[in-house]
Amino acid sequence: MSSDEKIYQQILKAIVEHKLEPGVRLPEDKLSEAFGISRTGIRKVLQRLALERFVVIQPNKGAHVNNPSKQEAEEVLDSRILLEPLMISDILRHWSKEASNHFRDMVKEEKQADENGDLAASIQLTARFHFELAKLANNSVLAEFIEQLCYRSSLIIAAYGSKHSVSCDCGDHSQLLDLLDDNQADKAQHWMQHHLQMIKSSLQLDEEPDPEINFQTLFAQVN
Repeated sequence: MSSDEKIYQQILKAIVEHKLEPGVRLPEDKLSEAFGISRTGIRKVLQRLALERFVVIQPNKGAHVNNPSKQEAEEVLDSRILLEPLMISDILRHWSKEASNHFRDMVKEEKQADENGDLAASIQLTARFHFELAKLANNSVLAEFIEQLCYRSSLIIAAYGSKHSVSCDCGDHSQLLDLLDDNQADKAQHWMQHHLQMIKSSLQLDEEPDPEINFQTLFAQVN
């Protein structure tokens, strides 16, 4: 794993574990000191996090952890609840044994992350499962929209969710794969709708963040 990747994973993990709360500023100088690398290297990592919507970078103001509102969180999940079940029929038209095996391998990765207590990996993997599934519908415009919604959901779960938001408490993805293997379109649509509603209901949208962070202490283990 490259140095940039390690730093990316450390910052993402801190966001997901609420050690970096929504709205917290991410000063390049303090982060470069904490990680012992140049500000250019930190900027590169922050730009990647910004592309995935975990971080917002503003001209002349720097970066901060994205701070989704309660309304945004609800609208993002409501959009997914509306759209993703409707894609099941198109997904089934392109379903195959190879696709089933691919997604079952992803479920194994999800379960391993859950067993390891790695919430950051669990959030990344569940988002990937959903947007890769959407790509099978062969509608590139809609799939790209779902991918962005999944990234935004990842931030929302990182900010307001918990391990229950990405665990089997909200539904085991292998159950959906069983339904797809059996060509059970109606049941698969119902499963997807219920799954996303459970994720939405798992969010704790009224918690207040604490913006005071000591970056040297937070990332001391990587020096």
